[in-house]
Amino acid sequence: MNSAYQPLADKIRPTAWEDVVGQSHIMGPRGILRRVVDGGLVPNMIFYGPSGTGKTTVASLIAARTNRTLQKLNATTAGTSDIREILSSLNTFMTPNGVLLYLDEIQYFTKKQQQSLLESMENGGITLIASTTENPYFYVYNAILSRATVLEFKPLTAADIQKALRRAVKLCDESIVCEDGVLEYIAGSCGGDLRKAIGAVELLSRAAPVVDGAPRFTLEDAQLVAQRSAVRYDREGDVHYDLLSAFQKSIRGSDADAAVHYLARLLAAGDLPSVCRRLLVTSAEDIGLAYPQAVGIVKSCVDAALQVGLPEAQLPLSQAVILLATAPKSNSAAGAIGAAMSDIQNGKAGDVPAHLKDSHYQGAAKLGRGLTYQYPHNFPHHYVKQQYLPDELKGKKYYEYGDNKAEQAARKYWEEIGKE
Repeated sequence: MNSAYQPLADKIRPTAWEDVVGQSHIMGPRGILRRVVDGGLVPNMIFYGPSGTGKTTVASLIAARTNRTLQKLNATTAGTSDIREILSSLNTFMTPNGVLLYLDEIQYFTKKQQQSLLESMENGGITLIASTTENPYFYVYNAILSRATVLEFKPLTAADIQKALRRAVKLCDESIVCEDGVLEYIAGSCGGDLRKAIGAVELLSRAAPVVDGAPRFTLEDAQLVAQRSAVRYDREGDVHYDLLSAFQKSIRGSDADAAVHYLARLLAAGDLPSVCRRLLVTSAEDIGLAYPQAVGIVKSCVDAALQVGLPEAQLPLSQAVILLATAPKSNSAAGAIGAAMSDIQNGKAGDVPAHLKDSHYQGAAKLGRGLTYQYPHNFPHHYVKQQYLPDELKGKKYYEYGDNKAEQAARKYWEEIGKE
C-alpha cells in the first residue's frame, strides 16, 4: 500500500470560501456562517446534512481562517479516552485562539461520551463543531444542543457539483477530454454527494482510454461508474421518513405528478413494504369516506404488488397512487377516531349504559342489563333514537360530515330520517 496516496476528494478540498460549492444559505457572501466567522466569532456548532456536502471542508476552513488548532475525531472509531487525551493536552497547543474539535458522526457517541465534552465547551477550552447525517434533535444529547447552533447542510445541486468536477478533472490531468454529457451525468447521478462524484472522476481518470493522444472520459464509462448512485436512502434515517412524508402529502394535496415522483424514488430504493403500508394508511386517512371504495381498491393493488414483486409492482402501485391523488378527499374518519382516542387517553370514558350491556346470560335481568334496549330493526328505516354513549359523554360529537358528495348524501339521508 502506498502511504503517499491522497484521495482526489482530499486533494481538491477548498482552501478559500470562494472555492466552496453550494450551501449559499450559510456560506455565500451574505451567509450567516461566513459573516460570523469573518467577524472573528466561532460558536459551538452542529453541522447537519447528507454526506459529501462540505461539512468537514467548512470546519477545516473555519479553523484556518480563525487561527485555531484543528483536532479531528470520528465517533465511529473514537472513544472517551480519545476525548480525554485531547482535553488533557489543551495547554500544549500554542494557538492563541484555542482548539477547534471537529467531531464527525457525533450520533455514534453515547450520551456519556457526549457529556464528556460539556465542561470544556462551557469554559471555552475547546470550540466544538460536530457533524451528523442524522437529525440532531433525535441523536444528540440535549445538553450539547443547548450549547450549540445547528446549521443544516443541504444536498448540492447538479450545477454546484459540475463546478467542482471541472476543477477535479483539471487537477487529475489538464489534457483530459470529456465527451458531451459526461460531467452532467456524474453530477446528476450522485444524489447531491460531491465526494461520490469526485470518486467517480478519480476512477475514470485511472481507466480513461487514450484517444488521439489524450485521455478521454466517455459517457459509457461514466454511466458504469455512477449507476444508481443518485439514490440517497437509509431505511432507518431521515431520508426514509422525509420521502414517505412527501409521498403522502403529495397524495393528500391531490398532486398526482409529485406523488408518482416520490413513489418512483421509494421503489428505486427497493422499499416496497413502506410504500404499501403508507398507501393503505393514506386511503383511509386522507380519502376516507369521500370515496369509501378506495381502500378496497388500494388493498387489491397492494396485494398484486406484493405478489408480483419489483419491478412489476410499480404498475399496480402507480395505479393506486394516481387513484388516491385524483380522488375526492376527506379526513372526517381520521378526525373522528382521533377525537375519540383523545377522550379515552384523557380518562373520558364512563360506564356503558345498562341497556347496551350484554344480557345473554342467566341473571342479567336481575342486574338490569338490556331491559330497555330497543332493537333498531323493529322500527321504520331500521332506526330508533336512544342513548349509546356513556352518561359522561352524552351528546358528544366526534364525527363531522365532510364536504364531499358521498358524505353530504349520507348527511341528507339522516336529516330526513330525523324529521319523521
